[in-house]
Amino acid sequence: MSTNVLLFYLFAAVIVVFSILTVSSRKILRAATFLLFVLIATSAFYFMLRYTFLAAAQLTLYAGGIVVLIIFSILLTSHIGQKFDKIGFKKAFFSALVALFGAIMSIVAILQFDFPPTVASSTEELPVKEVGRSLMNYGEGGFVLPFEVISILLLAAMFAAIVIAKKKKD
Repeated sequence: MSTNVLLFYLFAAVIVVFSILTVSSRKILRAATFLLFVLIATSAFYFMLRYTFLAAAQLTLYAGGIVVLIIFSILLTSHIGQKFDKIGFKKAFFSALVALFGAIMSIVAILQFDFPPTVASSTEELPVKEVGRSLMNYGEGGFVLPFEVISILLLAAMFAAIVIAKKKKD
């Protein structure tokens, strides 16, 4: 077994385990920390595929941005030790059923797709000026709009974290 295959299975196991821990943890700060591990392992997949820009964006925007905003929002609302209510059997059963259905649908779609072989592309690096022009361009091939969408995503993540962590008044 090669090192790449071993690392693939290791990162896949980390993603599966910490994803389950993220949604099943009753403590909100632990769930945010588990989510951080999932996002870091996802960026490791991108590094393995040599998609360094996508991996760096995953680390900075999601692992570095959204999770930090979520943790900051939790700390801001003083709910560090807050526990979620225990999930009932009925809710857990139907959640597992939906997750299993989604997994089966994904596996069937992947197995039915005919993946054509690809030709290795050149590994030339783009000059920094070209990357800068693409980042500041709002036309075709530009990245201004995606950065604006990401800023709205970060804002929505912060609002969602505050709503989840908001203290209920009894």
